[in-house]
Amino acid sequence: MNRLEKLRSMLKEKQADAIFINSPANRYYLSGFTGTAGAVIVTPNNAFFITDFRYIEQAKEQCGHFEVLEQTSSVLKTLQKKSEELGWKSLAFEKDHLTYASFEQLKAHTEAELIPVTGLVENIRLYKNDEELATIQQAVDIADRAFKHITSYIKPGIKEIDVSNELEFFMREQGAVSSSFDIIVASGTRSALPHGVASDKEIQNGDLVTLDFGAYYQGYCSDITRTVAVGEPADELKTIYQTVYEAQIKALEEIKPGMTGIEADAIARDYITEQGYGRSFGHGLGHGLGMEVHEGPRLSPKGEQKLEPGMVVTVEPGIYVPNVGGTRIEDDIVITETGNQKLSQSPKELMIIGK
Repeated sequence: MNRLEKLRSMLKEKQADAIFINSPANRYYLSGFTGTAGAVIVTPNNAFFITDFRYIEQAKEQCGHFEVLEQTSSVLKTLQKKSEELGWKSLAFEKDHLTYASFEQLKAHTEAELIPVTGLVENIRLYKNDEELATIQQAVDIADRAFKHITSYIKPGIKEIDVSNELEFFMREQGAVSSSFDIIVASGTRSALPHGVASDKEIQNGDLVTLDFGAYYQGYCSDITRTVAVGEPADELKTIYQTVYEAQIKALEEIKPGMTGIEADAIARDYITEQGYGRSFGHGLGHGLGMEVHEGPRLSPKGEQKLEPGMVVTVEPGIYVPNVGGTRIEDDIVITETGNQKLSQSPKELMIIGK
């Protein structure tokens, strides 16, 4: 069953005559369109792609299973015309991706009953096929090569922002369109900031440096984190690092299908708590990864969804001690029939660089 067929099956359950898709990621997932303007409408028997004159030829080339419609004055005007032509009684829309102002405009352009839905396309996206997994693997490989490169670049006196820029430039040279998100480079006491986006701080001898980055490649993301030491770190920082390292290894060994996100999270969380750092691990163990860097399922104390084969998730425990420092180690994995397969291969034993 292909993506459109799966969505049509869900539409039937919602008793909707059509669905309006305006989320860029979901639009791309369903249609293959890589441009920046357009909307998808799917019905039980039709699939329409609406865009303006700039993208008509591109849409015809990329959206093989869609009838491409050139919008008149707006996407919604074209939707209105098609709604009247086909006599839709109900129209589903993505409530998580439509502002209230856009909802009011949509309401003004159709007589159909509007049905708010959430997660329909996202639930299909949870399961990656072989082609998607191959693309994600390429994105991960770029990030792995970037880590190897950056370990020979970092040294005392270099600014965090310079490290971030070097990672970005290198990944683009390797074929990435961009980084998957704002690159995190946090050194010294700033490594206690889970989302310490690169600053003008100079990296000092004895600092731990947390590097959280990923490549956006052919529509898919990678997301890895490594923490390295520049020169010899303090004993407490070594203890923090070793605790995170052991928690992450334990989680990678035990995560398997049928386990909930809560149970997966608890593997690492319980270990870190036993070592006395439970209060310093304040985020979830991981998240889904695909066309967006944060997707379902969640590996966290609230992650009730079960892990199933084909899901790609991150595994990223961390410890963050204010005014001391912190460590996070993150790998990307795919859930298999019997356990999981690690996609990222960068070394993660404590690496002392920049001597």
